[in-house]
Amino acid sequence: MTQIFRYGLVGIVTNAAMYLVYLLITYFGVGPKKVMTMLYIIGALIGFVGHRKWTFAHSGALLGTGARYVIAHICGYLINFFILFAFVDSLGYSHRWVQGVAIIVVAGFLFLTFRYFVFPKIENS
Repeated sequence: MTQIFRYGLVGIVTNAAMYLVYLLITYFGVGPKKVMTMLYIIGALIGFVGHRKWTFAHSGALLGTGARYVIAHICGYLINFFILFAFVDSLGYSHRWVQGVAIIVVAGFLFLTFRYFVFPKIENS
């Protein structure tokens, strides 16, 4: 429960701020997928240290953990990209609403991926 609380706390604050930036930049005519890509990279870079140290209290090897983190975020990015493509480009829904929902979907995916793949609990033998 502590991990979910910490992940949620960090996620709500950072995603709310980034979503407002997303709305602002897209308001001025920059394409939704371009803005999402830029903000996704920034958020992923910022999140690594916080999630590793604070959310999941992980002390495993930095290189392996970093590689798994990149893999998780590539998958999360692709999920977000295809949600935008399917619902905005193909079905014509407003990107503002679709991106808001996509944030929640990707956050859930990333929590599970972080917990069990990126920052697994290390058993002391």
